[in-house]
Amino acid sequence: MTATQTFLWVVLPYATTVAFAVGMFWRYRYDQYGWTTRSSQMYESTLLRIGSPLFHFGILMALGGHILGLVVPEGWTSAVGVSEHLYHVAAVTFGVIAAVMVVVGLAILIYRRRTVGRVFTVTTRMDKLMYVMLAAVVLLGVYNTVAINLLNVTGEYPGGYNYRETVAVWFRSLFVFSPDASGMALAPPSFQIHAVLAMLLFALIPFTRLVHIFSAPVGYLTRPYLVYRSRDPEGSARAPRRGWEPVQHK
Repeated sequence: MTATQTFLWVVLPYATTVAFAVGMFWRYRYDQYGWTTRSSQMYESTLLRIGSPLFHFGILMALGGHILGLVVPEGWTSAVGVSEHLYHVAAVTFGVIAAVMVVVGLAILIYRRRTVGRVFTVTTRMDKLMYVMLAAVVLLGVYNTVAINLLNVTGEYPGGYNYRETVAVWFRSLFVFSPDASGMALAPPSFQIHAVLAMLLFALIPFTRLVHIFSAPVGYLTRPYLVYRSRDPEGSARAPRRGWEPVQHK
């Protein structure tokens, strides 16, 4: 195994995980009120109502497929009567559906953010970096699903590439702190690049608006406090602004 392979498949996964954990702690500690995404719905809502559901539901489908394919061993699905061929057909079918939803939704969101003036004005540099990284990860994932597994454009995998024998083994080995880098070393280059970019995007989450994916509405169960600003001049520590002085009646 080369030094590059050791860095990519042994060092980088844990380094990005540490960056993610430290970043999440920092974001929660110093930016609690900026934890949720800065919504731009007030600036434009028509395109957002179309693109956002497509993208988010597509991502959820893709995430479910990744969890099933990477976390659940091939032997477990075979034990319940799901053959590798049946799994492959189902994975490609739902993967293509999810890919279409994600690509169309993301394209609408990027188009909206770039062409709607008020939305583009509030777009930060980190937003732009996030969209570039996200688009790269998504497009490579689509390429792996459609070009490699469905169309076999390379001619190397007639029945589709079985990543559960290589990539999934490496992924699960990370959780027991015994990385099996040989699996990823044998994977197609597009799968390797997809994995590297996904890890970098994972480390980037705490520093972008993507942090809102961890803001599931659990807080609604406890109904957190709402803070209101007092309009009473006597209860305010700041003097009223010019033009808003209270009228004194004689």
